[in-house]
Amino acid sequence: MRPIEIIFEVTEAPEGGYDARALGHDIFTQGSDWDELKAMARDAVLCHFASEDTPRVVRLHLVREEAVAV
Repeated sequence: MRPIEIIFEVTEAPEGGYDARALGHDIFTQGSDWDELKAMARDAVLCHFASEDTPRVVRLHLVREEAVAV
């Protein structure tokens, strides 16, 4: 069954750029900036799935963690 979309959880990498992990799939990628990350995520999805199983949409969900003193 072809998934409609695949969602990546994106975090800012400590050394700069972004790290992305697909939810529910063993797909990991990274990019030095947002545009490179989009291209790398698309390429990773195309490499992971057979052509007839490739999702139509790749969704990048940026998760930002920040500690606030109280």
